[in-house]
Amino acid sequence: MTRPLSHEADMEALQRAVPYLKLFHDKIFVIKVGGEAAGEDGRSSVAAQVRVLWSLGIRAVLVHGGGPQTTALCERLGVPTPFVGGRRVTDAATLDAAVMTLNGAVNTAWVASFRALGVPAVGVSGVDAGLIRARRRPPTRVDGAAEEVDFGFVGDIEGVDPLLLRTLLGGGFLPVVSPVSASGDGTVLNVNADTVAAALAVALQAEKMILVTGVPGLLEDPADRTSLVSYVDLDGVQRLRDRGVVAGGMLPKVRAAEAAIRGGVRRVHMIGWREPSSLLIEVFTNDGAGTMIVRDLKDLAAAEPGALPGDPE
Repeated sequence: MTRPLSHEADMEALQRAVPYLKLFHDKIFVIKVGGEAAGEDGRSSVAAQVRVLWSLGIRAVLVHGGGPQTTALCERLGVPTPFVGGRRVTDAATLDAAVMTLNGAVNTAWVASFRALGVPAVGVSGVDAGLIRARRRPPTRVDGAAEEVDFGFVGDIEGVDPLLLRTLLGGGFLPVVSPVSASGDGTVLNVNADTVAAALAVALQAEKMILVTGVPGLLEDPADRTSLVSYVDLDGVQRLRDRGVVAGGMLPKVRAAEAAIRGGVRRVHMIGWREPSSLLIEVFTNDGAGTMIVRDLKDLAAAEPGALPGDPE
């Protein structure tokens, strides 16, 4: 009986992945997934791909958002959810809804998805063991606002203590992190999940930070999903920002990517959760599925096998 051609293709794909398996074994990847991917289909797809990384000896930390879920809960509870300049104002009632959503429903759903796949995931938040130390954001002037805006219980990160995550990773567990954090006096604060992912990636000296978004990556034209930027350095990111290409919800992601790179994370990737197997394609193939961000393009050829189109060394 003739072996199907798909088996030969599978074998070739495995052989091409071997250099990456050697390169990334025992390295730390921080993977941030937005709230829009927390539905059952998106969660199942992303969790299955993260399971592959974990099973291959890559130490993964998953950080999740939950903005849409928080907004939906606020609506059900009749809690107003004002936004100024695209940013949520978090009063006491909204904070309660955010904690219930992020530390409760969303975090538990992610952990349950990993449990179904046999992955020993553990749900934590920035409050646990002093993981994220934050301070309440002072009133801030926002574009389009006539005066400074008090965003309420929104936090900016002051410091990170990665001991809890290192302990879990050392025990073979996969931490699933909610961005809810606290100040030194115990005031609970809502912190942007992209910012938390970048801070954790730097503190853990991660090999990669991967941002799983609703779009395939950075786009030359936000209205055209085929205008994907495959790889770019920090200067190139600034040029995209100057052109107005980076705007809205992509801004905090780009800021997080820049912070991670400047903090020592070697590679930041932006991929779309809707594209099949995008995480594995981005990590284990030359062409990738999204956008890879590096400090300087001249580092690409020598620093990582297969970073530019061509065969891995």
